Amino acid sequence: MSWIRAGNHIAIREDGKIAHLEAVDVYDALEKGDFVFNGIHEGSPENVFPDLDFSPISLEARIVMSSDTDGIRLNVTVGNVSADFVHGQMLDQIINENTWHYIENADQVEGVLAGAGITECGRISVSAYMALIKGGFDTGLVDNRVDTDALKKTLIYHNPAGLKDVLFPYQKTGAAWMEYMLKNCHGCILGDEMGLGKTLQAIALLQEQKNRNGKCLVIAPVSLLDNWKNECGKFAPDLKVLLHHGAHRTGNPKVFDNYDVIVTSYGHAVTDNLLFGQREWDLVVLDEAQNIKNPQSARAKGVKNIPSDARLAVTGTPFENHVTDVWSLTDFVLPGYLGSRGYFETLVSDDISGAKVLEPVLSSVMIRRLVKDVAQELPEKVVIPQPLSMSDAEADAYEQARIDMQKDGVTSLPAIQKLRMYCTHPEIYDDGIAGDPAKWSVKYQRTCEILDEIFAREEKALLFTSYQKMFDIFMKDIPARFGIPVDFINGTTPVSDRQKKVNNFNSLNGSGLLVLNPRAAGTGLNITAANHVIHYNPEWNPAVEDQASARAYRRGQQKTTFIYRLYYIGTVEEIINDRIERKRNMADTAVVGSDGTSADMRDIVDALAMTPRGH
Repeated sequence: MSWIRAGNHIAIREDGKIAHLEAVDVYDALEKGDFVFNGIHEGSPENVFPDLDFSPISLEARIVMSSDTDGIRLNVTVGNVSADFVHGQMLDQIINENTWHYIENADQVEGVLAGAGITECGRISVSAYMALIKGGFDTGLVDNRVDTDALKKTLIYHNPAGLKDVLFPYQKTGAAWMEYMLKNCHGCILGDEMGLGKTLQAIALLQEQKNRNGKCLVIAPVSLLDNWKNECGKFAPDLKVLLHHGAHRTGNPKVFDNYDVIVTSYGHAVTDNLLFGQREWDLVVLDEAQNIKNPQSARAKGVKNIPSDARLAVTGTPFENHVTDVWSLTDFVLPGYLGSRGYFETLVSDDISGAKVLEPVLSSVMIRRLVKDVAQELPEKVVIPQPLSMSDAEADAYEQARIDMQKDGVTSLPAIQKLRMYCTHPEIYDDGIAGDPAKWSVKYQRTCEILDEIFAREEKALLFTSYQKMFDIFMKDIPARFGIPVDFINGTTPVSDRQKKVNNFNSLNGSGLLVLNPRAAGTGLNITAANHVIHYNPEWNPAVEDQASARAYRRGQQKTTFIYRLYYIGTVEEIINDRIERKRNMADTAVVGSDGTSADMRDIVDALAMTPRGH
């Protein structure tokens, strides 16, 4: 038979045997007018294929990845024609539109495929897909047409035993995708916008790990440690959670064996790095993972040094300032995925064009939903409690103040007010404190983190606080820190000016903050331009707080309203918060005085007896 067309290339068949030739053999046959196969002279292929043009011009192949409801499909194409594979090897010759060509980059394409463990076209796994993204990152060989969002939606979520079935559909999609990624690739990023319940989705993974006897480590900012413990207790009450924080934390790794989840801070992840390194964790979760955006920082190096089978980075702001932010996050969840930092920086410029190059790579390892994309699944109002732990310095000063009051026999509302003032900000309590307000207060730090994400969306916020000195701090610091318009309404604001301020705020283009006193501005004003409400310090009366929230959460509000309630665990604020929730549950808010004067003496006594975390 001699020369034949086999698929999209030419070959030789003789006595039932087929030789799939390399391009150099075809060129040699064309030049000599003959090719010898098994001792038989086959002549030139031009004589067998008179209608086929043999071009001296080479073509280049591309690796094309696409997706459908069944997963990811891979093909290697030259123009619109698929390259042929024989026995796991790609041929370097092809017939394209009745013209034969040499494939110039066949070896390079085959090398990228081999690096991903691929020897043929067709269906490929997500891990192979990611390996191809990595392998083709600097070559330009990969044409990625995969709809990663569509792929994520095809995964089926199974609520883990022990977890309350309260996830919204988009949260179930996120949990299913993360579970799949951790199993197949051992790492991923959850990058949902703030307010979409990233913690709950991560807790679903923690519960799944517990069901497999896995041990998990959660690393978060100090301000969020109690929130993690509370949320686990609320949604996955079977999880045994240890808060590894403070002077009395354990130094014995065997203690960890008695718990399913260890929650610690970035600081302790560094100082206790050797302790955490004495075991292989089944899952390590970084909350507010942008804390490791600087790859040279001690915290970035520390968390990456902790051995683990799988890693999850949780952040609402995966890309803040530079493309190296993304490199550092990705290097945590999938070490080496984007190469070394130096190599990465030579490939990706720190600008818009670099971000565009990075986007398809990042989308393969991250799931990110925006509020506007899932608004139809959200309730009209989302309340986000923010239980916080004081820093060691704050806790020491608070405890000393509490002890001094008890020594003086002060067990009244004035004493409570002094402790409330300290919880609001140490500068209000002590005039000798000055400088960056975030330096002195975990609560202020957390407020700035929340505002940062709100302003990144170009949205507006209302912030309620009862203390005049706190107004002064906000009005001085926030405009300088974020460069956005800030105004206020409190008891010093003439009644005639209040609506003017609201009108100006509502008409602002872009971000803005309005700082309000809950009594002076808690009723009568329509401020629906803001869809974020921050209660900076809790009020005794839940009705006061609810009326304040209603400035934004009311008729005319076109967006989901997010309400953040900040309070310190182990302080008078926790007692106030418990009282608020108790009264809400009783649907009996009228019995609580708006200034706390009718508060039960029991609450006052409890508040003065409560000790901050670590004491």
